[in-house]
Amino acid sequence: MSESNSNPRANTNSRELFSSRLGFILIAAGCSIGLGNVWRFPYIAGQYGGALFVLIYIAFLILLGIPLVTIELSVGRASRRSIGLSFEALTPGKNWKYCKYFMIFGNYVLMAFYTMVTGWMLYYTIEMFSGTLTNAPMSQAESGHFFSSMLQAPEPQILFTAAVTLAGFAVCAFGLRKGVEGFTKPLMVLLFLLLIFLAARSFFLPGFEQGIKYYLYPDFSKITKDNFYEILSAACGQAFFTLGVGIGSLQIFGSYMSSQKSITYEASVIAILDTMVAFLAGIVIFPACFSYAVEPGQGPGLIFVTLVSVFSHMEYGQLWGGVFFLFMFFAALSTLIAVFENVIGITLDIFRISRIKAVVCNFIVIFAMSLPVILGFNLLSFIEPMGRGSVILDLYDFILSQNIIELGSVVYVLYASWHYGWGFDNYLKEANLGQGPKVSKKLQFYFKYVLPVIVLVLFVQGYISVFNR
Repeated sequence: MSESNSNPRANTNSRELFSSRLGFILIAAGCSIGLGNVWRFPYIAGQYGGALFVLIYIAFLILLGIPLVTIELSVGRASRRSIGLSFEALTPGKNWKYCKYFMIFGNYVLMAFYTMVTGWMLYYTIEMFSGTLTNAPMSQAESGHFFSSMLQAPEPQILFTAAVTLAGFAVCAFGLRKGVEGFTKPLMVLLFLLLIFLAARSFFLPGFEQGIKYYLYPDFSKITKDNFYEILSAACGQAFFTLGVGIGSLQIFGSYMSSQKSITYEASVIAILDTMVAFLAGIVIFPACFSYAVEPGQGPGLIFVTLVSVFSHMEYGQLWGGVFFLFMFFAALSTLIAVFENVIGITLDIFRISRIKAVVCNFIVIFAMSLPVILGFNLLSFIEPMGRGSVILDLYDFILSQNIIELGSVVYVLYASWHYGWGFDNYLKEANLGQGPKVSKKLQFYFKYVLPVIVLVLFVQGYISVFNR
């Protein structure tokens, strides 16, 4: 083991760091702020009791999400490495390094289908601004048919997936400051401005009061003895997945951050921004649905089916719909660039090649992995890996969401809290370095025993849900 690896702090001066704390906050938040929490959080909150669900979700975010973020950022900042070499740098000679491989694989699985969905968002943005989707009012059946027609045509999906993948890697090719930070900071500022603009617009819709009541009014009738544990599981799962922990995608930005602020402080800011975007997305979506008498409880179809129908009925729907899908595209693109930077950092750490070579190699791998997902809706639709009616996307999502993310989070928690890993004292020292709130040593029992159990329960619950379908 070289001296630089045994003393990761020695690498601080040679590793590129963010030019500003704002850059770190916006980019790390951009990694967490994605399509899942923007459209998943609102419809789950509406289905499970509105404000009551939101309160349960926030509790789990504090108890589960933020601690996991602090661990990833601490490992990254202490090692000054991506997940590709962080275990070796912090605990040389131990077998933790073997855990990294399935977590690294998780990044590629995520990007294999996330690039496709980002391509969908770009496609819908163009179609909405062009007026194709708003020339005449569309029923939900008609907007659903448009979406199905897109899935049946592989060529435009391949084209738009290639375009967004190429664009994301092109940004990363310029490096951390000139590329990722220089592009993502204004992108995130514009994303927030678009969201605030759309949320303010919702106040003037005729269905604003009904939509907000559906979304945020505590509806105790939706919480029964039979579904109470289902609601807890949904809230816990949302808090867990919304921050994008478990595969090292946040750790890479910890390796680029300064030590001026405590990790707990930074993790809390990221969680607040992430939740704020999810919360405001609901304020945009539900008043629009109630204003135009469209059923809001459509689950994942809310974006591509329900809202397309809503915008087609709306005055100036071409503008409002275009701005909304532009916002969704920016949210997806910010996550895309963040995770691309992670896989590039991993490649640089492990293979010691140039950034340009890392960009080219990863572009080829991720684009190739995305093709089966795209073709699974059309040319390969006969493949039903998860049972009748399933597609290849379902398999990718199951591998990532129900396996890699949970197991990767367990690895991080055990690594940071048990003596045969990095150890809780080392984690505390790094997490509490800098100004801001500190992690108490009294929480060791919680980190060591409670957190792993919660994550493992989610893991088991996920398998139960799959087999009960």
